[in-house]
Amino acid sequence: MAYVATRGGERAIEQSQNLFRAEMGEISAERVADVRAALPYLIDRVMGEASLYDADLAALALAQTGGELYEAVLLLRAWRTTQPRLCVAEPVTQDSLFTHRRISAAFKDIPGGQVLGPTLDYSHRILATGVLAGETFEPQAVTPAETPAPAYQPSVAAWQAENQLLTAPEPDDLTGNDIPDVTREPLLFPAKRAHTLQSLARADTGGVLALGYAAQRGYGQAHPTVNELRLAEAEVRVEHPCGTRFSAGRVKVSQAEVVSKQGTELGLGFSATLGWNEVKVIAAATLDLNSEGAPKGAATEEEFFLYHTEGVESSGFCIHFKLPHYVTFQSSLDAMRDAKSKAESEAESKAGSQPNTKPSTSKNNLDTTKEAERAT
Repeated sequence: MAYVATRGGERAIEQSQNLFRAEMGEISAERVADVRAALPYLIDRVMGEASLYDADLAALALAQTGGELYEAVLLLRAWRTTQPRLCVAEPVTQDSLFTHRRISAAFKDIPGGQVLGPTLDYSHRILATGVLAGETFEPQAVTPAETPAPAYQPSVAAWQAENQLLTAPEPDDLTGNDIPDVTREPLLFPAKRAHTLQSLARADTGGVLALGYAAQRGYGQAHPTVNELRLAEAEVRVEHPCGTRFSAGRVKVSQAEVVSKQGTELGLGFSATLGWNEVKVIAAATLDLNSEGAPKGAATEEEFFLYHTEGVESSGFCIHFKLPHYVTFQSSLDAMRDAKSKAESEAESKAGSQPNTKPSTSKNNLDTTKEAERAT
């Protein structure tokens, strides 16, 4: 977006960038490593919203932008567009996830059991102010379980489908480059199922939370129950050009299933994203659950929430209002002044055309003459 008014300020613009970088200080490899080590969940959020799993680059983006989240995501997405697509990994199924945490609010005794994993859900929210006074806030040692939970857990929804509590989603047979890609194809409505899930996976966490919360408070058609929430690692399996299949490593993923009674069965909503981000996948799965049959313009309508939770686009649109709008705003002022002038002219014209209601001078003189005659 170009503005003529900014061309004469190149020197000022350059100095404003220098001032910002001076306030950020030196950005070194050590600083980036510190950001990555200190803020793992923020790193996960940036990777998820940027659709790029690289913790070092996410930490660099945060350090480079001073922690401005939308700018960091934009940097990472922009860098992603410069990279070639080497191959497409094999599909990942729920029962192949290396599970760290898996809980259900719908059933106490789910197949495989509840796995609390890493969480602050049951802790006291007390700020460790002693750290500022020089104390060290160290984690306590984890006591190994006598019987560790299985690393690979079945899907709760699959178990419910076996028990005729819900209808299992139809399996998607698309593989490789045949899978629709929202980063390469326009988002059209009604959206493809792949595009919906991909858009929710990279949606802004705050935006998804706001609309998901609205649905949960009664502005949606279905109230969710968490069927399964899982934090896990997914193995990235790819095919070598020679034909052999191998693992390229693991990535952290979050997934959520939410259910609600719909007639004689349970309705199912689903969401997954890169990194560990529980609140996002629960809110996103809630929107997915409520999207079918949502009225036009509702917060749970697919077109509404997919457009308005796209963080980079929405923040960019909002921020662009900071740029010069001198020409368009002056045009609005000219139109306002013209309308005001026309209104004043019409008011004066109406005032001049109305009859004079004050007593005429001739009538006053006549009354004075009659009074004189009576006195005589």
